[in-house]
Amino acid sequence: MDPALGAYLVDWLHLVVRWVHMAAAIAWVGASFYFIALDHSLRAPLDEADERRGIGGEAWEIHGGGFYRIEKFRLAPARLPASLGWFKWEAYLTWLSGFGLLVLLYYLDPFTFLIDPRVADLEPWQAVAASVATLGVGWLVYDRLSRSLEERPVLLAVAIAGLVVAAVWISSLLFGPRAAYIQAGATLGTWMAANVFRVIIPGQRELVAAKEGGREPEARFGARGKQRSVHNNYLTLPVLFAMIGQHFPFTYGHAYAPLVLLALMAAGALAQHGLNLRHQGRTAWGVLGGAAAIAALVAAAIAPPLGSGAPTRPFTPEEAAAVQTVVSSRCVTCHSQRPTHPAFAAAPKGLALDTPRQVRASAGRIYQQVVVTRLMPLGNVTSMTDEERDLLARWVRSGAPLP
Repeated sequence: MDPALGAYLVDWLHLVVRWVHMAAAIAWVGASFYFIALDHSLRAPLDEADERRGIGGEAWEIHGGGFYRIEKFRLAPARLPASLGWFKWEAYLTWLSGFGLLVLLYYLDPFTFLIDPRVADLEPWQAVAASVATLGVGWLVYDRLSRSLEERPVLLAVAIAGLVVAAVWISSLLFGPRAAYIQAGATLGTWMAANVFRVIIPGQRELVAAKEGGREPEARFGARGKQRSVHNNYLTLPVLFAMIGQHFPFTYGHAYAPLVLLALMAAGALAQHGLNLRHQGRTAWGVLGGAAAIAALVAAAIAPPLGSGAPTRPFTPEEAAAVQTVVSSRCVTCHSQRPTHPAFAAAPKGLALDTPRQVRASAGRIYQQVVVTRLMPLGNVTSMTDEERDLLARWVRSGAPLP
């Protein structure tokens, strides 16, 4: 096959898988958030006949120009309806497409994103195996904790928080900083999808089977499914941050990147708790304010030091020419209208550095990603030296033009 055609088809594969992943995730998160909010907003039914029918709560809602009355049974209706809606494929498709992205972006080319010799000098097969094992073992440990402590929810919440810390720590020991964020998010996302596949849906099938068989359903299946749904609810915002954080090098590129990730995950979970309280009719500005305060403290803690942009001495024309040479030899491999790096068909994030004007306009991003976080070039594939980074830092501070 023609190489250009092959690269074009691979780009389409990336596009379609990412598109499916986003659409499925929106559907899953939307349904999850809605049902948790619905549960919190249920009120005792006013009609005694509803009480006798086993209705545990009801909610009146208005949307799309119409009124809705929603009822939830304490356990199950006396007779199942002919049609029963299930919510599962949103979760399954989100995980499958997400794993597909892991394969396309990290496993097929582990040296570009997954492996960082400064963190752990792994062989490609070792890095991929470690990533897959972390997903699987993480779920097994989480599930065992959840089953053994399901009657002690506060202790279980503490244990899960500790397991999240362990997942982030292990990911940061094995993989490059950007991949560590994705790996931690994928690990938590695996717990969420497996909750649906291994606990929630099987429990719901048992409830249906009991009614169809003329048996009284066991309440423990519904209680366990509800508990796992709540876990998924609180894990959602932390997972979303881990996924989008890999687009912002000032987070994953910081020297304390694992702590940054954990702090912002905690802010997300705290914000979700505030929203859940709000759905119960309880104003929780203190909780939401606490989440905002954590994010603000992180932003202040990882900000560049004051005065870091001040020039140290006049920048000579010879040094300016050397800057252009460094950018051309170390950066333009990827950041070009026509990249020569095989992993990129177009400049990453649309950032091209082919001309002095483009380089000058991108000085701030160069300083952040090359000097501060040192994450560029990716995996230092072009062997940029410390002296070259220092040169770029002095050039950015000087504000000098390029020849």
